[in-house]
Amino acid sequence: MSMKGLILAAGRGTRLRPLTHTRPKPAIRVAGRPIIHYAVENLTRSGITEIGVVVSPDTAKDIRLALNGFKDARLTYIVQEESQGLAHAVRVAREWLGDSPFVMYLGDNLFEHGVARFVKAFQQDEADAVIALVPVENPQQFGVAVVEGGRIVRLLEKPQNPPTNLAVAGVYVFTPEIHEIIAGLEPSARGEYEITDAIQGLIDRGRAVRGVTVEGWWKDTGRPHDLLDANRLLLEGLEPRVEGLVSGSRVTGRVVIEPGASVLDSTILGPALIASGAVVESAFIGPFTSVGPGAQVRRAEVEFSILEDKAVVEDVNLRIQECILGVGSKVTTRKGLPKAHKLVLGDKSVVEVGE
Repeated sequence: MSMKGLILAAGRGTRLRPLTHTRPKPAIRVAGRPIIHYAVENLTRSGITEIGVVVSPDTAKDIRLALNGFKDARLTYIVQEESQGLAHAVRVAREWLGDSPFVMYLGDNLFEHGVARFVKAFQQDEADAVIALVPVENPQQFGVAVVEGGRIVRLLEKPQNPPTNLAVAGVYVFTPEIHEIIAGLEPSARGEYEITDAIQGLIDRGRAVRGVTVEGWWKDTGRPHDLLDANRLLLEGLEPRVEGLVSGSRVTGRVVIEPGASVLDSTILGPALIASGAVVESAFIGPFTSVGPGAQVRRAEVEFSILEDKAVVEDVNLRIQECILGVGSKVTTRKGLPKAHKLVLGDKSVVEVGE
C-alpha cells in the first residue's frame, strides 16, 4: 500500500506573536515562500503525493491560500476542531489515513535535505516506526530519545534532567498500528495526547522504533530568530536568477529577482530574494534578506531581514537589520517636528531603537 503524508498545521504559533495573531506560522514566508511549502515539497520529492493537511477552523483559510497552486500533490484538508496534541491530530486524521503507512510532518519544521532519508530507513529496515532525531543544546525543551543499537528504547517529553541530547525532530514515519495505541492514550499532565506516549507504546509492545539522525541543518521555526536563521539558510541554497526589471543597479552574489519585480538605482548584495511585484528603488538590500511579493523598499537600507507581502520601508535613515516586517506593515521616517518615534505594535512586539 502506498505511503501517505500528514502535515500538521493547526497550531497558532503563540511564541511568534504578533506575527501569528492574524495568520498561522506555517503560512509565514521564509526565502520568499510559506514555510509549509517546504513540507509539501519534501514529501513529494520522496514520492509521497497523497497528503493530508491538519488545520484548525482558524488556520484553514490561510493554509489553503498558502498551498494554492500546488500541482504535484493531492491535498486533503482535515479540520481539528480543538488542539489537543500531536497524537490527537493523528486520531482526527484516522479515517483519511486508513491502513496506509504514513509520514507525519510538523508543518513549521524545515530540513535541509528533506525526508527521503527517514522514508528510506522505514522501508529498508522494516521498522515499525522511524523518528527523526537531532542533537541539541537545550534538550529540556524537546521530546528526548534514548537510543541503543539504533533503536529507541525510551522517550521523555521535555525532561528536566535529559538523559541524552537527542531531540525528536518534526518528522515521524508510522505503520497503521500507531492508531491502536493512540486510541488507548490518556491525556498527559498538560492535558494533551502526546505523540511521545504513543511511540513509547510501540516500544513497550516490542516494536522496532528506529532513530535516524538528521543530516544537515534542521529548524523548528518557533521564535523570530529561528525564522531569520531559516531565511538565511534557505537563501544560501538559492540558484541565482534575474527575471525582473533591473535598471541602474548593481546586483552581486546569489540573488533571485523574480518576474514582475523592479530594482531601480539600487544595490543588492546576495544572498537575497526580491519577490514578484516587489519594488526596490534607490535602496540597499544586504545579505540574507527576502523582500516579499508586492513589498517596497525606497531610499532605505535593509539587511538580514524578512519583509512579508506588501511591507513598506521608505525614507529611513538608519539601516533596518534583523527585522521581520509582517504583511502590509510600514516603516518610515517622520518628517518635521516633533522629532519622536511613533509606534503601533501588537502584543509581545520588540523594538530596538538606535542612538
